[in-house]
Amino acid sequence: MPAIPPLVGPVGRCIAIKDLAVAMAGKRVESGSRIAAGNVAGADSSLMARFRRAGLVTLGRTATPEFAYSTTTEGVLYGATRNPWDPTRTPGGSSGGSGAAVAAGIVPIAHATDAAGSIRVPAASNGLFGLKPTRGRVSIGPDPDEVFNGLAVHGVLSRSVRDSATLLDLVQGSETGDPYAAQQPERPYAQETHRSPGRLRIGVLTRPWGARAVDATIVDAALRSAVLAESLGHRVEEVQVGLGIDWEEFILANARLWSTNLVTWIDAFAAAFERPVDATTVEPEMLASYAYGQQVSGAEFVHALAMRNSVARAIGQYFAEYDLLLTPTLPELPVLLGTYAKGAEGADGLGWLRQLFHRSPFTAAFNVAGTAAMSVPLETDPATGLPIGIQFAAGYGREDVLFRVAGQLEQAAPWAHRTPVVWAGRHDNT
Repeated sequence: MPAIPPLVGPVGRCIAIKDLAVAMAGKRVESGSRIAAGNVAGADSSLMARFRRAGLVTLGRTATPEFAYSTTTEGVLYGATRNPWDPTRTPGGSSGGSGAAVAAGIVPIAHATDAAGSIRVPAASNGLFGLKPTRGRVSIGPDPDEVFNGLAVHGVLSRSVRDSATLLDLVQGSETGDPYAAQQPERPYAQETHRSPGRLRIGVLTRPWGARAVDATIVDAALRSAVLAESLGHRVEEVQVGLGIDWEEFILANARLWSTNLVTWIDAFAAAFERPVDATTVEPEMLASYAYGQQVSGAEFVHALAMRNSVARAIGQYFAEYDLLLTPTLPELPVLLGTYAKGAEGADGLGWLRQLFHRSPFTAAFNVAGTAAMSVPLETDPATGLPIGIQFAAGYGREDVLFRVAGQLEQAAPWAHRTPVVWAGRHDNT
């Protein structure tokens, strides 16, 4: 495996590791939960071993909501993580700690995971670049074979396209026994960032599945990005994209997959540490999701897997006609801390997931389909200066196309000069 070149940022080869899904021998991995507090990994996971072989130095762990089951990062175990652009707002989730650390200039790059948008949501919230790889691109193993039944993937958050591409070059590829394996790229992704993407056919979708309202400032930003893409020579047109199933069925099936996985994780930690599964160890939304998952039948679980197939076929059909899909990453600016809690009062497991997907309706389809997608920090809100991410999705295994377009966009509309209120290189932080 080649050595990694110096990364953009003040601390060279340092990387922060999300407190979830990456095991570091002898170090805690607590999944943001009190029920797993003090859990220490016995051995490196496959991805951690690849980080070490690449010469990366682990600076520390970053916060995640409990079991990564949210798109805000406000867990009880370590408290709320704040957005460096506005500390009263969320940095997104579930990789919110990684997003805040990179945005604030603490590290140039940080590990992240994504099961419904957890790379792209904090990328958009923190003004970063974040690419969700194709299912099977990076090994999840060896202990789990898949997370959320193939919906979750490993990736990183960074301030530059080059850094994300280089890291993916260093860690991509399957391990023996992995249930999925994406086809190897023709050339290193770092090289793709300098290659012309050619003239691509790009569809634009500003109204999300589920038809929730999108803030006008977000729609305007997406349309400006579409104009930028057109000015770069691409063919751009508004489209409608079918999911293959109804939106409520999509939410229901995801809730069944997510909650049943959650039951196994909570039960395992409860048994390992002899802790009760109650309000002293698990947060209210997770207790509700745990109870919901216990009621899912085997037949319902199999039907949820069939949903995954239907969505993958529908999304795949779209990418048989178009090269990319452009959408807002989020339908609104980063919300104030505490907003999610107000909407969660009395919700059951299905209601909690419905709220999460309401907050991030553009991202989850590509996790279900297994296709690659990225959030690019092309825009800012004129009124507040807060970052706005624009999502580009591609077909299965087409990270190469995404990196070519991302490199082109970074040259045309650079963002590296933007820094938030809280920035490690600034002396007037309070």
